[in-house]
Amino acid sequence: MPERRLPIEAQGASLADLAAAIEARGGPPPVDRWNPQHCGDSEMRIARDGRWYHQGAPIDRPAMVRLFSTVLRREPDGSHVLVTPVEKLTIEVEATAFRATQMTIEGEGESRRIGLTLDSGDGLIVGSDHPLTVLETADGPSPRVAVRFGLEAELSRPLYYELAEIALAEAHDPPGVWSDGRFFPLIP
Repeated sequence: MPERRLPIEAQGASLADLAAAIEARGGPPPVDRWNPQHCGDSEMRIARDGRWYHQGAPIDRPAMVRLFSTVLRREPDGSHVLVTPVEKLTIEVEATAFRATQMTIEGEGESRRIGLTLDSGDGLIVGSDHPLTVLETADGPSPRVAVRFGLEAELSRPLYYELAEIALAEAHDPPGVWSDGRFFPLIP
């Protein structure tokens, strides 16, 4: 059976093309409205680097990872679950559920818009619906963007450094970047 949710690519795409691809893809399943009983542990883990594992072995089929990512959500207590209308299973997430791996930027200053694609194949535009934050962690600053259902994507280091260069060139206090009409500080 062919995959129905092919990955979205931001690299080299215009923001209009990215927004159209996001719109055409449609939203994820309504996992925020599914509340079945918790029925166990999925024996799955999303490692800090974004790799998915089941029973300690890597899941090497990207389409399978993309499928699982559509039924992932974060609970109010901070834990993560895979949820369907009839079951809910715990999944371990070491850092964030997703990684932002590609970026496209249009405009400058307050008129800038930043588009990202994630390792899940999803895309988003940084703004009010997908705010960018930076948390201080034991491993240093962790730039993150809100995705959906409490889930976050950590920006890859090259993307973070590119945004930091923009922030330094624009000399805002605090250092940060604009996207889709909002200012996002790049310091914790």
